[in-house]
Amino acid sequence: MFDIRPVAYVIGLLVAVLGATMLLPMLVDLAEGRGEWHVFLESSVLTMFCGGLIALASANGVKEGLSIQQTFLLTTGVWVALPIFGAIPFVLGETDARFVDAFFEAMSGLTTTGSTVFVGLDNLPKGILLWRGLLQWLGGIGIIVVAMVFLPELRVGGMQIFRSEAFDTMGKILPRATEISASISTIYIAITIACATCYYIVGLNFFDATVHALTTVSTGGFSTYDASFGKFQGPAEYVASVFMIAAALPFVRFVQMTKGNYRVLWKDSQIRAFLGTIAVLVFVTAFTLTQTFPHHPEQAFREALFNIISIMTGTGFASVDYMGWGPFLISVFFFIGLIGGCAGSTSCSIKIFRYQLLFASIKVQLRRIRSPHGVFAPRYAGRPIGDDVLNSVISFFVFFVVSLGVLSVALGMTGLDLITSVSGAATALANIGPGLGPEIGPSGNFAGLNDTAKWMLAIGMLLGRLELLAVYAIFTVNFWRS
Repeated sequence: MFDIRPVAYVIGLLVAVLGATMLLPMLVDLAEGRGEWHVFLESSVLTMFCGGLIALASANGVKEGLSIQQTFLLTTGVWVALPIFGAIPFVLGETDARFVDAFFEAMSGLTTTGSTVFVGLDNLPKGILLWRGLLQWLGGIGIIVVAMVFLPELRVGGMQIFRSEAFDTMGKILPRATEISASISTIYIAITIACATCYYIVGLNFFDATVHALTTVSTGGFSTYDASFGKFQGPAEYVASVFMIAAALPFVRFVQMTKGNYRVLWKDSQIRAFLGTIAVLVFVTAFTLTQTFPHHPEQAFREALFNIISIMTGTGFASVDYMGWGPFLISVFFFIGLIGGCAGSTSCSIKIFRYQLLFASIKVQLRRIRSPHGVFAPRYAGRPIGDDVLNSVISFFVFFVVSLGVLSVALGMTGLDLITSVSGAATALANIGPGLGPEIGPSGNFAGLNDTAKWMLAIGMLLGRLELLAVYAIFTVNFWRS
């Protein structure tokens, strides 16, 4: 019989931790003096009480390890439970949001999507703005741990290729998930502090620097202003670009660098492919801007660099309304959002390594056509790729395309136009943030969508953040029988 108690115990503990985190924005609201601090106090007490109760009720079923079914259920359950409780301050606070909007915002935060239904961010209490940033920061570090510890073991979408390699630090395999998490968490915090410091140096005030550091390093994209990064054009865009790239690299490589292996970044083939893709896209975009619009070369380069990196890493900041850049660049922005960063990072979408594995498989198939009697095997980073890895990668691509089509059609059936439906589905499944068009584009938000569309998009964010297959698996009959 399936025992849900170990899963509920972990979820309960994480909910209680989320409740304790709410005390930070409470302190900020106290300092601001707007009288909103009680919102987070009430939310914190309620969340910690519920989380603690769930954990206590399930404590007698705790075991040393989790079964494969329990692990699948845990990875999905956490990302369902936390947004429910994370939405409470939005319902009780000055936003006075309905639950559908509050849940959408919390899910967007914890999945680091960055789509928002809130307007008037400039005038919201600082506690609410900080809470949005904290949700994304917690979601960013959470997905790194999931990607490094759980997804390779679940054999989801080709992640098993990193099972041994990703945990290899100077020849020593990290023995426990706790050690992996501790090392990554330390680096994650250090990068966040460095990002906030750099933002402060280039002119952001302490609060804006802190919140934007939280949402930059998590590649989340929530801002404290409706204008997003249009409020900080100039040196801040370069700072953001550097840290968005850093956050989109495999964090385990930073762990290796702390052990003295400083060449490991450039030796990683997916990092080289990721940086090379960005370089080409930035050059093409900047060149097009200088030829089409009266852009100064530095302005063209800066805007191209920032916005290309922001969309490709799934951060979702916008410094300009690129919907005015013409159909060619609009198409570029749509497709680069479906590329993503590196595995084991805070970035989202399909991710570079899956394209590398797919192209390696296609290359081998073409060679087999030319030489039917030859023996060829696809390789990644100099190593042969197993059939199980290729099958899971191909399955992921198929599920992604099918999910994108189904969600697009479903959104269209709620009354949304074609561009909003397709780009909305893509931005949810790829966890990008802004879509295309006047309503959900870089100068708009998701507030005007109908409630059914918001629920669909929230589900899409969950599916995309957990690599699709990890969620779909728990709805199969064989999953519960095995």
